[in-house]
Amino acid sequence: MRASSTMDVLGLLQEHGAVACGHFRLASGLHTPVYLQTALVLQYPHVAQKVAKALAARFSAAVDVVISTGLSSVVLGQEVARAKKARAIFTERVGGAMAFRRDFTLARGERALVIVDVLTTGRSNAEVVALAQAYGARVIGVGAMVDRSSAPLCLGVPARGLVSYPLQAAPPDACPQCRAGVPLSDGRRGAETVADGE
Repeated sequence: MRASSTMDVLGLLQEHGAVACGHFRLASGLHTPVYLQTALVLQYPHVAQKVAKALAARFSAAVDVVISTGLSSVVLGQEVARAKKARAIFTERVGGAMAFRRDFTLARGERALVIVDVLTTGRSNAEVVALAQAYGARVIGVGAMVDRSSAPLCLGVPARGLVSYPLQAAPPDACPQCRAGVPLSDGRRGAETVADGE
């Protein structure tokens, strides 16, 4: 994607108050001083559609099904599916593992695109890729509105984000804010533990 488009995504996040500073614990257990709440951008259907069209364009291959990795990515996945003229389903955590519920299933040979709002460690996305492949689907890639990964991802398929915004994170025992006695943020983000992608 061109630099101007990347700046647009960062601008959207900032314009909608989706970038929060504080001391946050991510779903991965890592701590970070910056948290992204993409739902504040995606709550506007016309904006979500624009973001999704740009993300869909990052994958030229035909797609039969878009799989959102959890509830935080459902809106984005639905709009990407609309742009790709595909159906949209999502995974949920069941007993600690990503799974399909609600009678969602995949057919052997279906071309699947995995969508997440924020990509960080890639752990959950790797689970969804493996789940889809276990059904016999052909995963063409993982797409993200924001790629916060700071290390190589082991997904086995191409991963593409609209903007790269590397995550500054540390385990609790090496967290500078923990050492300084800064309490975990809860404020308007709702809770001290937040799911800023995985």
